[in-house]
Amino acid sequence: MKSPLFYAKILLFGEYGIIKDSKGLAIPFNAYRGALKTTDNFDEFSKKSNENLRKFYTHVANLNSDLVSFDLVTFQKDLDNGMYFDSSIPQGYGVGSSGALVASIYDQYADHKITVLENLTREKLLKLKEIFSLMESFFHGKSSGLDPLNSYLSLPILINSKEHIEPAGIPSQKEGKGAVFLLDSEQIGETEPMVNIFMDKMKNEGFRKMLSEEFAIYTDACIEDFLKGNITSLFANVKSLSKIVLKNFKPMIPDAFHKVWKNGINTNDYYLKLCGSGGGGFILGFTEDYQKAQESLKDYKLELVYRF
Repeated sequence: MKSPLFYAKILLFGEYGIIKDSKGLAIPFNAYRGALKTTDNFDEFSKKSNENLRKFYTHVANLNSDLVSFDLVTFQKDLDNGMYFDSSIPQGYGVGSSGALVASIYDQYADHKITVLENLTREKLLKLKEIFSLMESFFHGKSSGLDPLNSYLSLPILINSKEHIEPAGIPSQKEGKGAVFLLDSEQIGETEPMVNIFMDKMKNEGFRKMLSEEFAIYTDACIEDFLKGNITSLFANVKSLSKIVLKNFKPMIPDAFHKVWKNGINTNDYYLKLCGSGGGGFILGFTEDYQKAQESLKDYKLELVYRF
């Protein structure tokens, strides 16, 4: 079968905040991708993927929503013919592995699908997000639908609020010293337990106040700086955000990285922030001098995302 590629995504800013309706900025990340394929000779990976797709098929078949319907006959037939999701996107790493899968299933089997080629009005974007939220809830229990939306459109997306999302133009990359990078924690993170910890913290008035008065304000400032290319201001705001996350989101940062996180803030060699829900997977890094950050973090695996 011929199926298009769907890419990983990186939520540059807005992790956890978007659950509570503050801003976010997500970009596609082409280094990791996935596509639906068929085989008549299963190996361990494709067999497991086919089994998981069958469970997902049951979820999709039982959605019972006016928003979307699927060609379930073809979907079932393709599963019987050995369909699997061939993906290089690491699972539990905060870069949208389930999002790319959801996008590919919608693209392949949704009836009357909204396509990337048509005029994407705000209504259409919100409808897509809602459909993807229903579909992706199979993986996380609760989903914003943003990961599949990002993967499906393959465009940067600016989240102004739950009801206001739009494609965003981000500045083209420069050949400068600065960079956004991924730091591999070499641990798998699970979304649901992390979101549960966050929801528990939200019962605390002090935490809610910090979220609206500090976290959201610096997140919004970072997004504005990034989109406008205000690099000096961006790094000052990212540093503040990194401090806030270290202080208030400790359970979401793997223990082994508390020291590394603090070291970046103290030396200004790099600043770290959560990538997705945290708890493992990738950690997102920002640096004004990528070479210096590489030297500071020489014991870890880094991957370049964007150059300033």
